[in-house]
Amino acid sequence: MNLQARGLQEIVGENCCDITDATLSVIAARHEALESLQIAPDPCERITSDAIRHVAMCCTKLRRLRLSGIREVDGEAVGALARHCPQLEEIAFLDCGSIDETALGKVVSLRFLSVAGSRNLKWATASLSWSKLPNLIGLDISRTDVSPSAVSRLLSMSKSLKVLCALNCVALEEEGSHSPMAFSNTRGKLLLALFNDIFKGIASLFKGFVVKERGIFGEWRSWQNKDRNLNDIMSWIEWILSQSLLRIAETNPHGIDEFWLRQGAALLLSLVKSSQEDVQERAATGLATFVVIDDESATVDPARAEVVMRNGGIPLLLELATSCREGLQSEAAKAIANLSVNAKVAKAVADEGGISILADLARSMNRLVAEEAAGGLWNLSVGEEHKAAIAEAGGVKALVDLIFKWPSGIDGVLERAAGALANLAADDKCSMEVAVAGGVHALVKLARLCKVEGVQEQAARALANLAAHGDSNNNNAAVGQEAGALEALVQLTCSQNEGVRQEAAGALWNLSFDDRNREAIAAVGGVEALVALAQGCSNASQGLQERAAGALWGLSVSEANSIAIGRQGGVAPLIALARSDAEDVHETAAGALWNLAFNSGNALRIVEEGGVPALVHLCTSSGSKMARFMAALALAYMFDGSHRMDEVALVGSSSEGASKSVNFDAARRMALKHIKDFVLTFSEPQLFSMAAASSAPAALAQVAEAARIQEAGHLRCSGAEIGRFVAMLRNASSILRACAAFALLQFTIPGGRHAMHHAGLLQKAGAARVLRAAAAAATAPIEAKIFARIVLRNLEHHQLEASI
Repeated sequence: MNLQARGLQEIVGENCCDITDATLSVIAARHEALESLQIAPDPCERITSDAIRHVAMCCTKLRRLRLSGIREVDGEAVGALARHCPQLEEIAFLDCGSIDETALGKVVSLRFLSVAGSRNLKWATASLSWSKLPNLIGLDISRTDVSPSAVSRLLSMSKSLKVLCALNCVALEEEGSHSPMAFSNTRGKLLLALFNDIFKGIASLFKGFVVKERGIFGEWRSWQNKDRNLNDIMSWIEWILSQSLLRIAETNPHGIDEFWLRQGAALLLSLVKSSQEDVQERAATGLATFVVIDDESATVDPARAEVVMRNGGIPLLLELATSCREGLQSEAAKAIANLSVNAKVAKAVADEGGISILADLARSMNRLVAEEAAGGLWNLSVGEEHKAAIAEAGGVKALVDLIFKWPSGIDGVLERAAGALANLAADDKCSMEVAVAGGVHALVKLARLCKVEGVQEQAARALANLAAHGDSNNNNAAVGQEAGALEALVQLTCSQNEGVRQEAAGALWNLSFDDRNREAIAAVGGVEALVALAQGCSNASQGLQERAAGALWGLSVSEANSIAIGRQGGVAPLIALARSDAEDVHETAAGALWNLAFNSGNALRIVEEGGVPALVHLCTSSGSKMARFMAALALAYMFDGSHRMDEVALVGSSSEGASKSVNFDAARRMALKHIKDFVLTFSEPQLFSMAAASSAPAALAQVAEAARIQEAGHLRCSGAEIGRFVAMLRNASSILRACAAFALLQFTIPGGRHAMHHAGLLQKAGAARVLRAAAAAATAPIEAKIFARIVLRNLEHHQLEASI
């Protein structure tokens, strides 16, 4: 508006959907020498026919007018163009509400006309009027409700017409599918439609030349001496195709797959090489868009993505991404990002050097470029094989910097950056790079301050992944020590968005493996928040249920937290989750109930709330060995001295108000029966007989291997818990003695993550003497004896290992 360029000949406006009549009229008045005015493809809903009249009266040298999304183009506006702009050769009224067809037929200077996507056209009038335009050589009626008869009339009656483009015209395509020969005779005119070979049709314009049909656009661009008329037609075809192919990609109409695979993708790849900048960008956007068949889930069609790759699209898009034009960089990066959802394409992008290119673009000062580049790194970082390459290319630092560079209101770039960092943080080495680059502070900042749910979800997921490497780096502790981190995550568990709640609970679960974090989470209201989350997730996704139960499992390692969870009402929702059909859910619920059952008050609550049948069902029916194991241990804790629960029940301390009426003896009998059945599932009579008859280590090793629950090696018990199992070895119940020996076997098997820790606790507790007594007891079941001998063997192994 403020340019004093009175001689300006061309204006192209993009993203100008807010432009008004007044603005456009002033632009026209200040630039009387304008020959080309384009404000498209964004809809100009605030422009009316009044502004078009002003343009006609002020810009009498106008040769091209392209406008989009105008509600009504009336006869007076078109008439003004006909009267005042004698050199007007091209009009494009795209996606307009209504157009005066008759008035357009009086703009006799027109050579090219596009009404693609426009509605409410009277096709009988239009075909009759436009067929009389003496100079019309190109007409685009794509994405309209044009009738087959109107198309036939235009083809037969127009003397000057050479190209009629009618892509995605439903009535026309139905006619073409029912009557394949309906448009076989186009009277020497080129009809571009989805059911025709578009490359072959365009090549037919070059009469007298030998051309490669699929390479026709490239050959035409390379010619030095071009026929002006043909050159104008080809430039116009490029422009209208780029517009309509993008719109078709955006709407993704039913039955379009064959077109994209047969020629649509190749057309877009041809158009990205155009010398017209807006055609290039539109085609790149089209490539980014047509592969996505479901925006909600960002589902990429593998066949569409791979056809781009097979047609040489990856190196071409990467070349465009290194262009000096930021608009093209952004659209090319977006296409690469979307295509990289497909694993085969992602490998091709990485092999062609795309990771370094995207990492460079992520450092751009242009937000749109940086956003699309971050999206590309997000999708590529899904593949484990690409994570290290992203880190080596400086991608981690670039992504962290993006979070500090852009304010919290810019959600697109922040969500993509956080999502990419979340994927990278899942890798141990990359998680350390994220921390070194300042990622912990950046992600906590997002979790605390950003109000956009998508950003919150990815930030929480990234913090969860950073905290998942407690055994190999100190990121878990670092996240917990970052100011405001735990408070923010606890707060996010109350989000209205399920994805945010799930990732926040997952982060708190991972963080709870650190002793200091566990207590700090409870101190900022974590117990209350997570119990409330568990209470409210009965109908939630399995992922949320698993993480809610998992976070409570992690917190309940502390006896103080365990008691607080029970008092807060956490037992009932955990029992409900233990009844889940999903193994991951009932496994974490069983783990939490096992920890809770260590406390007498909680044990009584579990019985009162109907937890015994739920745990019995898990113990016998779960497909997860871990769930069955922990359910059995919970039952063992509850009934290794049932008089303790009776005492608690008598003083009514289990819950608010009076305790519920429960038959403890029946519950105990049920529990012990199923604990016994569980232990016996790991008992192979032949192996046990061999081990009982032999003192050879091999026999015990065979039993241990058959009984081993691999995942149990990840469980870590406190000294009090190990002491509880040692005491259980002296229990009057032979079933509980066998269960205790079986549990200690799992906790001490060499190779387990915490086996040395447990062996040390057993030595401090003087367990060897108790184990020897259990192994030699005449009245003990064979399982208890053999398992006790294996635990003794495990302790000897760890003692020997410690002395080396």
